[in-house]
Amino acid sequence: MKFTIYQASRQGGRKNNQDRVAYSYSRDALLMVVADGMGGHMHGEIAAQIAVQTLTEQFQKMAKPRLGDPLAFLADTITRAHYAINDYAVEQDLLEIPHTTIVAAMIQDNTAYWAHVGDSRLYLFSDGDLIARTEDHTAVAQLVRDGIISEEEAGHHPERNKVSNCLGGYMTPQVECNAPIPLHDADTMLICTDGIWGMISIPEISALLHAYTLEDAVRHLMDHAEFRGGEHGDNLSLIAMTWGEARLPSKDSISTLALPDGGVTTQINALRPLPGAAVVSDDEIERAIAEIQQAIQKISGK
Repeated sequence: MKFTIYQASRQGGRKNNQDRVAYSYSRDALLMVVADGMGGHMHGEIAAQIAVQTLTEQFQKMAKPRLGDPLAFLADTITRAHYAINDYAVEQDLLEIPHTTIVAAMIQDNTAYWAHVGDSRLYLFSDGDLIARTEDHTAVAQLVRDGIISEEEAGHHPERNKVSNCLGGYMTPQVECNAPIPLHDADTMLICTDGIWGMISIPEISALLHAYTLEDAVRHLMDHAEFRGGEHGDNLSLIAMTWGEARLPSKDSISTLALPDGGVTTQINALRPLPGAAVVSDDEIERAIAEIQQAIQKISGK
């Protein structure tokens, strides 16, 4: 496999960054994950952390170097992440179960597979044209699909950020999986939280990805979204990936041919301080990571 990939995450105007992003690849498969811890719920960043760690750790165990059924992997592992979040909440005696959205994509055999829960999005572009995207799991998005309001009206609707489907909580999430889509050289995938797509239109995203190298496009997307969000803007996070030979070549393209059959490389953004904590020591962060790990291991053994 050959691809170019960048991930980025910024706090924006919020007190904490509740987004988590990660990607992991073996010789024959690539996994990308974006999770947006829901700000209205305690420890949203913990839910997002558990979600991305569950997927990347299961990928590392199972991609040897490929997966038998990528869609089944995504659906099953996202559901496992939901139960791991609930287990963590019970074990830590949290007053409220953390929640998060998630969108995860896998590429194997030049084919893209993805699944999502909530309103974090995936866009797939080919030669500058949008050829596929996820549909938000919100009541407002359903109003658009039903033809009751327009996309433009949805952008200003007071309840546009109320998610109707998420990980964590008493309702089992409905994991929506796409039909597999073949990829071609220079096709570009963008996976992002609403801090990005809420600030930048699809035509603008397409134009930036088409006009610049992937590295420069990521920087421009982040800068524009952060500027437009202003001092009260949301967290903003993304993973951008161009498949095969990029239209504008990059020195940072990755080839997996050198990886052994069982080799896996993973990049995941770090755990941040918990909400409300003025100072968090390294020991406290390590303890939080260990507690998350226990929740993941518990559900992985079921």
